[in-house]
Amino acid sequence: MNTLIQEVTQRIEERSKKTRAAYLKKISDAREQGPHRGVLSCGNLAHGFAACSKEEKADLTSMLKANIAIVSSYNDMLSAHQPYEEYPQRIKEAVRKVGSVAQFAGGVPAMCDGVTQGTPGMDLSLMSRDVIAQSTAISLSHNMFDGALMLGICDKIVPGLLIGSLAFGHLPTVFVPAGPMPSGLPNKEKARIRQLFAEGKVGRDELLKAESESYHSAGTCTFYGTANSNQLVVEMMGLHLPGSSFVNPGTELRDALTEAAAVQVTRLTDLGDNYLPIGEIVDAKSIVNGLVGLLSTGGSTNHTMHLVAVARAAGYIINWDDFSDISNAVPLLTRIYPNGSADINHFTAAGGMSLLFKELLDAGLLHNDVKTICGNSLDKYRMEPRILDGELTWVEGPTQSMDKEVVASVAVPFKPDGGLTVLNGNLGRAVIKNSAMRAGSEHIKAPAVVFEDQFELDAAFKAGELNKDCVVVVRFQGPKAIGMPELHRLTPPLGVLQDKGFRVALVTDGRMSGASGKVPAAIHVTPEAWDGGLIAKVQNDDVVELNIDTGELTLHVSEDELAQREAKTADIAHHQIGMGRELFGGMRTHMSKAEEGACSLFIEQEQGE
Repeated sequence: MNTLIQEVTQRIEERSKKTRAAYLKKISDAREQGPHRGVLSCGNLAHGFAACSKEEKADLTSMLKANIAIVSSYNDMLSAHQPYEEYPQRIKEAVRKVGSVAQFAGGVPAMCDGVTQGTPGMDLSLMSRDVIAQSTAISLSHNMFDGALMLGICDKIVPGLLIGSLAFGHLPTVFVPAGPMPSGLPNKEKARIRQLFAEGKVGRDELLKAESESYHSAGTCTFYGTANSNQLVVEMMGLHLPGSSFVNPGTELRDALTEAAAVQVTRLTDLGDNYLPIGEIVDAKSIVNGLVGLLSTGGSTNHTMHLVAVARAAGYIINWDDFSDISNAVPLLTRIYPNGSADINHFTAAGGMSLLFKELLDAGLLHNDVKTICGNSLDKYRMEPRILDGELTWVEGPTQSMDKEVVASVAVPFKPDGGLTVLNGNLGRAVIKNSAMRAGSEHIKAPAVVFEDQFELDAAFKAGELNKDCVVVVRFQGPKAIGMPELHRLTPPLGVLQDKGFRVALVTDGRMSGASGKVPAAIHVTPEAWDGGLIAKVQNDDVVELNIDTGELTLHVSEDELAQREAKTADIAHHQIGMGRELFGGMRTHMSKAEEGACSLFIEQEQGE
């Protein structure tokens, strides 16, 4: 086992002894109640199965047949989640065939960052994760279930489902993906058209045509953003069936995997001999495996918050130093847009998850002594699913990359590290994804151009005020201020400036997520401006320095001058009213710092520890 991976795992376990022990006691106490509907009164139970068939009522009354909860993020506006429309019936039938029962326990909200990007609705995006976790808990709170199936794909939805599931950590739980859409317009071409639009060289009609040809059918977007990072991480943690993350929707193999996942959870309940709850699967080694998978593939920076919150839900405390050290320990093994020109379907064709598992396991970069929904160890994840003679089976995966421009080996990686760096300095702490950055962008020292709102940048760009070497500072975008929206609308204009030969970078207490690309972006700056961060004192023309090689984020202004400066205050009321945002004022107030998961869910827990 790689010694640095081992060290990170051990220090996570050490710092989390108290919180993990409390978590394990909680789920152990919950298990002792037995099949949960057994504690319900006759009236409670009658309500719980009133709409079931006569046979199902008999099965649920006996306490000998498993009842599986289905929790779904289905809606037909999200292309990634539209395939879930037919899943509940398919799952119920598969579970019925093995003598158990499945009930649709509840739905969770699922918003699309692709739709809300650059609009007021994006201010609710990150906070929706906590709402999804709470919705999952409500779905499972009826005390009717022996196991659960979680149906979710994108951005905050899978982390929310994970956090909610871990609150019911005594239940066996399997995550059920729906797969990516087939490849459309190449992501590189889409990015080119976006940049031309930002320069005014193409019109809206051409832009919409390119976007529609890229996002063109049911399924997950094919670039390697947070949605596909979710799927990869969940499989790395052993919560998906092997090789199920990136099978296209509407195929025979996809349907077979969905039915197999439904059957698998029935094998893990406390009514049989193979009881395996999610709270035991998600341990320190499983979390580290998820981090290794994420960082070895250049995955979404959103997980520097999401996985912190997920770990906390399982009783573990992780921080950005853990991410940084693991990034230093693992090589970069994939080139998937925005970290290359390939999409997630190309990754699968080049060897996909089974090859990634093989490379990382053979190099001692993954813990193999872990529990998964398929039993002990990750060995089954070296295999990939196939339909042979009409039956779902798993076969040996490829032993080497089918396209070395997309999937590399540990012996000959694309980069010797995972491409995520933690920056520290008088401006605070931040993360920067450098796996997709151009060579020569590692160190930038330039005057600041400061904005209080992402929308202010457009006017300055169009007026030519940014045609110079500069560090663009966009503040008051943090979780407590306005909910920490993604700032992808900044990427095209900054990319134009970079292409013109200017040295530019972004520093923000907001986020950029999985689509972080070629422009150096120090994101998630903490403390945020609204919460006393020094970023609130930066002025135009102050010299700001980003140095990835040394891990520094520095405001070159003397301490004496900074002590005399008043922190800037911003009028952000327009970000807190309208589009439902006024309903989330309490949640914003309780959001933790970015490095603590930007989460509102663990306040009471922490006060009692």
